Amino acid sequence: MILSFTVADHPAYAESKKKTGNVIKVEQKVDDGSGKIDGASSEKLSDYDDGEARERLVYVIKVTGIIGPVVHDHIKRNVEQAGAANAEALILEMHTPGGLLTSTRDITQTILGSKVPVVTYVSPPGSHAASAGTYILYSSHVAAMAPGTNIGAATPISISGEGPVDNPQEQEDGDKKGLKKKTAPTQKPQESSNDALAHKAMNDATAYIRGLAELRGRNVEWAEKAVRQAATLTASEAIEENVIEIVAENVEDLVEQMDGRVVKMQDTGDRTLRTKNAKIIEKETNWRTQILMIITDPNVAFLLMTLGGYGLIYEFANPGTFVPGVIGVICIVLGLFAMNVMPVNYAGVALLLLGMGFMAGEALVPSFGVLGIGGAISFALGATILYEPELTGYGLSWWTIATATGASFLLLTVVLAFAMKGQRNPVTTGEEGLLNSKGEVLKWANGRGDVRVMGEIWQAVPAESRSFRKGDMVKIVKIDGLKLIIAPQEDNDE
Repeated sequence: MILSFTVADHPAYAESKKKTGNVIKVEQKVDDGSGKIDGASSEKLSDYDDGEARERLVYVIKVTGIIGPVVHDHIKRNVEQAGAANAEALILEMHTPGGLLTSTRDITQTILGSKVPVVTYVSPPGSHAASAGTYILYSSHVAAMAPGTNIGAATPISISGEGPVDNPQEQEDGDKKGLKKKTAPTQKPQESSNDALAHKAMNDATAYIRGLAELRGRNVEWAEKAVRQAATLTASEAIEENVIEIVAENVEDLVEQMDGRVVKMQDTGDRTLRTKNAKIIEKETNWRTQILMIITDPNVAFLLMTLGGYGLIYEFANPGTFVPGVIGVICIVLGLFAMNVMPVNYAGVALLLLGMGFMAGEALVPSFGVLGIGGAISFALGATILYEPELTGYGLSWWTIATATGASFLLLTVVLAFAMKGQRNPVTTGEEGLLNSKGEVLKWANGRGDVRVMGEIWQAVPAESRSFRKGDMVKIVKIDGLKLIIAPQEDNDE
């Protein structure tokens, strides 16, 4: 949606409007009678004392779910639109468990370079801005929370699902107190390398959030504790600790409290927010972003991977079907995209793949349930440990795990049922399949001839000394090498 506005009439101003593309820019010209003209772009109108010269706009967007490339694109696009519309501020109404550090850095860079003040508002009550959300809040020009919300727990977590890295300072304190555990005389180089990388990630994250805190004049010490010790704060505690500036009941209350605050912009320096009586515009998330946010939900990503795996299994079992294979590949690609933006436990992924492999083996080479049951158990265990909610703040619901595992058992049951039915059916191929089959004599001469059986032409001789004519119906009573022993078909033969 593109918004256009005009500057209200004012005796000191003569306005001219110039439209470029889809954005309407307003050029202000001041004529004080001296012939001098003072030009000011629409971006600087908010700095005039007469703020009534234009309609004030405050954009509001919702930022929910896991922080990843999709959320970054959503925020960046709205920052650009708010800047083009010369809005007074852009409010990010946030509720997130965290996400990727790379996307978090991209978002903070977008906020730091924004031409419009960005306000992070943890809302509604019951929401939180954990992990990546804390970095985004610290980078914002104004930080606000609703009552009943919390922030913090910004400790970096390995993409493999490992827990928080150890705090070097705590280890040093433990050593001084004699609490350090004894270790083997020799240590594997790989373990030492992992520890070094963990500490490097911890120190880098700490320095990053400290820099944001110093830039915005917020509590630096608590910011470091949020990273190193996974500290958290409620809304009332956060404002007391100088982590946020405002506690607001709702967006309207926030907009009212923002009025008159001075924020520091990267390009233009200090800017006074004039949000009194501003028009609040809630920007709806477009369909593309909504779809991508749905895909990156942990439960949806898990189901996509599951459906994709079964689609490929069916395609391999029935080559040439194409539809299950195509759908399976699409689901797996979407699932991999989703898991790329979420910390997962590689052991859980391995168990999922192992379970699906076992069930595929049961479908292709029936083992009377051994592979199938083992695969279902492996599948359920993998789904259980795929995410670690206590560390990441999100995970699979038990309903999702139960549904997927139940579907796997159902598929296994169907496969076993067909396998058992196939064991009871008569053999229709090979020598056993030809016995007692019907045939038609095509030609006969000198005590031998040709007969058609099941669409194939065979040489045949009579079981007893007798002659047949073309068109006679016979049955196969015996097979001698590549010759069929035939007898006349009686009327009561099926």
